[in-house]
Amino acid sequence: MQFVILTPIFVLMQNELQQYIPQQALQKVLQLLRHDNLTVIIKKERKTRHGDYKRLPRGKHQITINSNLNPYRFLITLIHEIAHFEAYKKYGRFIKPHGIEWKRSFQHLMLPFINPEVFPIKLLPLIANHFKNPKATSDTDTKLALALKQFDEPNDKTYIFEVPFGSTFKMYNGKVFQKGNKRVKRYECIEINTGKLYLFNPNAEVEIVIPAKAGIS
Repeated sequence: MQFVILTPIFVLMQNELQQYIPQQALQKVLQLLRHDNLTVIIKKERKTRHGDYKRLPRGKHQITINSNLNPYRFLITLIHEIAHFEAYKKYGRFIKPHGIEWKRSFQHLMLPFINPEVFPIKLLPLIANHFKNPKATSDTDTKLALALKQFDEPNDKTYIFEVPFGSTFKMYNGKVFQKGNKRVKRYECIEINTGKLYLFNPNAEVEIVIPAKAGIS
């Protein structure tokens, strides 16, 4: 029989993580985190990222994840960051952050979780399709991002692609824009105060301030 000695830090990590990820995923996740030099820190919401991975001095590694993510988005984000750690261990420090080495690591690590015991059945086809070629952020996958949003706590935020043409909306930093036309993948939006043109990712979350006037199309 093999005995595993859990350090106080690891026990704390286990107790904290079980609040944020699907229960059926917990043991698999803990197996991935059984490394003395890797820690996970849960942080308050950061508007520009869901999580990140850092190499620290003296061979240490740190993953941070936003606390406001729903369990399914939290799990995907956590495995995303663990994949950075695993890619670094296997391929070294000179790989691209979201290059082929990371993609392969992410796919390999995520595969055991893509089942109905962990994710709702309606999410599985979208997740499976996304992981054929995972991107730097799942937010660029419009269908998956919208499906995951259904499990968020109710809020007043709307994705850019859902905002009607001509509507005025506000960003998290207080800046106000008017939605314009769509280019190939992103939307042209004019900042009200400056008149400057910006391009927005379809899945940027915003707050509608003034709906589009009747007749604008």
